[in-house]
Amino acid sequence: MLELLMRAFPVVMPSGQRYWTVLDDSLEVVPVADHWLRNLRFGRDRAELTTKAYAGGVALYLRWCRATGRRWPEAGRDLGLFMVWLKYTPATRDGVVVPVVQPGPGAAPARGERRINRVLVAVRGLLSYAVSAGEAPRGVLGQIYELADSRDLPTEATGEDGGLFYRLRPVHRLREPVAEVDRAADDELVAMFIACRSARDRLVMLLLGRVGLRRGQAAGLRRSDVHLLPDSRALGCEYPGAHVHVRRRENSNGAWSKSRHSWVAPLDFLTVSAFDLYYEERHRLQGDGGSDFLLVNLFRAPLGVPMSPEAIGELFERLAERAGLGRRVGPHMARRAFCSNVADAGGTPDEVQALLGQRSPDSSGPYRFPDPSRARAAVERVPTPRAVGRPEKSR
Repeated sequence: MLELLMRAFPVVMPSGQRYWTVLDDSLEVVPVADHWLRNLRFGRDRAELTTKAYAGGVALYLRWCRATGRRWPEAGRDLGLFMVWLKYTPATRDGVVVPVVQPGPGAAPARGERRINRVLVAVRGLLSYAVSAGEAPRGVLGQIYELADSRDLPTEATGEDGGLFYRLRPVHRLREPVAEVDRAADDELVAMFIACRSARDRLVMLLLGRVGLRRGQAAGLRRSDVHLLPDSRALGCEYPGAHVHVRRRENSNGAWSKSRHSWVAPLDFLTVSAFDLYYEERHRLQGDGGSDFLLVNLFRAPLGVPMSPEAIGELFERLAERAGLGRRVGPHMARRAFCSNVADAGGTPDEVQALLGQRSPDSSGPYRFPDPSRARAAVERVPTPRAVGRPEKSR
């Protein structure tokens, strides 16, 4: 018999804004989890997808507490056992537990280290909020955090004064394997671009691989954000040349800009040409008017609705398969390729930072993959010790 257990569930507010909460076995909202997730969404301006991920982690924690007969406010001391349960207990389907034989020694893990750590982040957030709200005893904080000081930090992280300070460090955390981060190769992006069957899909490829947008930022663009004129002062915009304005806003398609601040992304001639072809295609298929969203469904139902970030991810999967690449090239790999190409073309760190819409200069580090030929040229520019000490020959 199938058993319905605690699960994450989306909530639509009267304003149209959404967040995710946790329902118990009776499909009733879990109050403390709902208060915390609602505060994250609207009080701290976190993304809807963040509350979805946290709600899923909290649901797993509450499910484990019920299965093992523990009270959730006091189960923080046994998070180590919860981590073992997470690692080997199979996932559910739509909140329904499918009866399976419990795994024994040598069974393949059901969740990896990265997933388990993300669940623990949600659990620590819930328990910390519960303590502040008086729903859990204060001693819980000592069970999930340990007091650490700055003596184990590198010098660069201690600040200019170098004084001793204290911080909270999670007690429970798995060592994650080093993930291989890669960029899309230029020939891969070209092959995917050629494999596109519409002007809209080609524009999507250029917005990520030639402008450097995230898929959520591209899906959230409005037609009013696009300025293709050489001079847009007549539109009230002082930024020179063709460009798009990237803004964080509430979007009906779930798109969300990770950057809290608005920024401007300049467009080159190739991307402007792609805009022209897409506008012609959209007008031919759907006529004037329609959604103010830039990217909309043109070839599948429901027609005319905004294209979602998930649809952009599916598009990249289809293009990689259609181009015969032999591996998955995701949207974020195109963004990394853009950053690397700007750096290889002589772009300075502050230029790369501005083009990616990032506030911190260090944020662009994971996006830079120097071209091997440029790295080799840098080595060859260094003179050998023998050449440095060799006296010049007299003529």
